[in-house]
Amino acid sequence: IDPVDFLKQPQTLLRVTTWIFSIVVFGSIVNECYVNKDSQHPELLCIFNENESACSYGIAVGLIAFFGCIFFFVVDLYFQQISSVKDRKRAVLLDLGFSGFLAFLWFVAFCFLANQWQRTTLTRGFLQGADAARAAITFSFFSIIIWVVLALRALQRYRLGTDMSLFATEQFGTDPSASYPGYPGGSGVESTETYQSPPFTETLEPNPKGYQVPAY
Repeated sequence: IDPVDFLKQPQTLLRVTTWIFSIVVFGSIVNECYVNKDSQHPELLCIFNENESACSYGIAVGLIAFFGCIFFFVVDLYFQQISSVKDRKRAVLLDLGFSGFLAFLWFVAFCFLANQWQRTTLTRGFLQGADAARAAITFSFFSIIIWVVLALRALQRYRLGTDMSLFATEQFGTDPSASYPGYPGGSGVESTETYQSPPFTETLEPNPKGYQVPAY
């Protein structure tokens, strides 16, 4: 496998993009979305309306997407080396289900974070993490789109599963009595004519014109 060609594939670029977006979301929340409300409240609070569930959910979805991208990146890398047709179908179905599930999780994360951010009262302390909160919401929205695209690509791969370029070459049964498939171009009936006269031949006459057999 050529690493450069593999990295240039659209599937790989999409996975790398989702991997980066997941880092941005949970990294922003962990590092900058736990702030002090003001000088009178020294404890760290979640910037999303002081709702700890909002920050925890965003971190959880980001981590799931992070490790999921790594797993399916490895699956794509070794996909062509999977010899079993059933295992390839299972890999594509797993990719389809996981991508659709992550798209749903990111949709919930975007709605949840955006709703809690609208209800947030920006104090002086919360203003320090405002940019990080907006970044988490923005990249949650972008993650929805990319995971939907990954799900559609996985669905397309599954529909084209009979294509020889996706699944391995046609396998014959192991039963010794199983017959091999017929020749695709023939009708199955052999012709009784086994010989044809070669082209451009002339019929030889017994006595060519202009020649007489001499009498002795």
